[in-house]
Amino acid sequence: MKETNREKVLQVHRDQKGFFNSHQTKDLDFRLKQLQKLKKVIKEYEKRIEEALWLDLHKSAEEAYLTEISIVTGELDLHISNLKKWAKPQKVSTPLHLKPSKGKLIYEPLGVGLIIAPWNYPFQLLINPLVGAIAAGCCAILKPSEFTPNISGVMEEMINNTFEENYVKVLPGGQQTGEELLSLEFDMIFFTGSTRVGKLVMKAAAEHLTPVVLELGGKSPCIVDENANLEISAKRIAWGKTINAGQTCIAPDYLLLNRNVKREFLELLKGHLESMFGSDIKQSEYYGRIVNDKTFNKLEQLLQETKGNIFYGGETEKNQRFITPTIIENISREDVLMQEEIFGPLLPVLEFSNLGEAIAIINSRPKPLALYYFGSKEKANEVLHKTSSGGTSINDTLIHIGNHNLPFGGVGNSGFGKYHGRESFRIFSNQRAVATTPTWIDLPFKYAPFKNFRWIKKLLD
Repeated sequence: MKETNREKVLQVHRDQKGFFNSHQTKDLDFRLKQLQKLKKVIKEYEKRIEEALWLDLHKSAEEAYLTEISIVTGELDLHISNLKKWAKPQKVSTPLHLKPSKGKLIYEPLGVGLIIAPWNYPFQLLINPLVGAIAAGCCAILKPSEFTPNISGVMEEMINNTFEENYVKVLPGGQQTGEELLSLEFDMIFFTGSTRVGKLVMKAAAEHLTPVVLELGGKSPCIVDENANLEISAKRIAWGKTINAGQTCIAPDYLLLNRNVKREFLELLKGHLESMFGSDIKQSEYYGRIVNDKTFNKLEQLLQETKGNIFYGGETEKNQRFITPTIIENISREDVLMQEEIFGPLLPVLEFSNLGEAIAIINSRPKPLALYYFGSKEKANEVLHKTSSGGTSINDTLIHIGNHNLPFGGVGNSGFGKYHGRESFRIFSNQRAVATTPTWIDLPFKYAPFKNFRWIKKLLD
C-alpha cells in the first residue's frame, strides 16, 4: 500500500486542529447529521465492503455482515437514538458546607483523535471507534491496515468522499505513515492491534502526554467443566474458534477440559466442525483464509514445532493460505503453542482434574482479553470471583462483544480503555466538572484570618 507523504499528514493534522477550534463539531445537531451520513454511506457501500472482505480474508457475505457491518450500524443506531440524552449536563449533589454552590458534569470533546485499526476486522475496528469520536464531537484521522488493501481502499473512498478532510480523513499507508502520525500531538489515540505494537503506540503517546485506548489481545482461555452441556458447548466453541479462521482477538485461544469429559467433548467438537464446513473444509465458502504469507508461515511453524498430538485437522496449503481448524491434545503449559496468542485456527487442549487447577493455570498467565466458561452457574461465579479478564461469556463464546450495553476492552496486558455503546461516546469526551457559586452571598469562613473557624471544623468533621 502506498504511503501517505509527510506533507499531507501534517496538512490534514493542522487543518483538523483548526476546524475543531472553530467549535462547529460541538453542536449536537451537527454530530447527529454526521452519524446519519455515515450510516447512509455504509448502506450504499455494503456490497463493496462484503466483496473487499472476501478478497482480503475470504470472509463470506454472511460473516462480514454479522461480525463487521451489523456491529457498526447497530452502534450508529444506538448513538443516534441516545446522543442528546448522553450529552446532556448532569447535575450532582453538593455537600452542605459548599452550599449555595451547585455542581454539574458536562461532556466536551477531547479534540482531534487518531484511530489505528488492525487487519482482522478491518472495517468494524476502524469505523466503530469513529462512531464514538463523531458522537463526542471530535475530529478524526483514520489509519487502516495495510495488510487488507481491498477493504482499506474501499473505506478510504467511502470516508473521504463523505466527509471534509479537515473533519474526518482516512490516511492510508504502512509503517512509515503510522510513524509519521504517531510523531504528532493528538488529543486521543485509539489503537487496536498486538501488544508489541501497542507498547510502541503508548511510548509515542507519552511524548505528548496523549491519552490512549489500547485494544490488544492475549491468550483467552476456554474452560469446559464436567457439568457442562457438552453438545451445545462443542457447537458454540467450534463457532467461536473458526470465525475469521481464528483470527479474532477474543477467540478461544486454548481449551481447558475436565478429564472426565475430554474424549466425549473432542469427538463432539470434531463433529460440529464438519457439520459447519463439511468434511472437505477447504471447499467451504464459509471458512476464511489466513491474512498473508507471514502470518501463515508463523502458524505453520507453530504446528510443526508443537510437541502435542493432532486430534483433528493439521492440513495446510500455502498457495491458498489455508489451515484447517486443528485440535491439538496432550499439550503442556511449556509447549510452543502456549507461549503467546495464536491468532489462527489452532486449538491446543490442556486437561484439569478440578476447577481450582484450571483457575490456577489461568492466573499464572497475563490477564486475557476474554475468558469463557462452560458449566454450572455456581461454578461460573467461582471462576468470575477468582480470575480477571477484559470480558467474559458464560456458556457461549464471543457474544459479549455484540451487546452494545456492555463495555468492551482489556485489562492489564490485554489493553485498557473500554468502548461500545455509551462508553464509545465517553472515551472520546472529557468529563468536565463545573461548580457554580452565586454572588448574592459570600460566606467569610474560608478567608484568612479564619474567624469562627471552629464552626467550620465541626461542620466538616
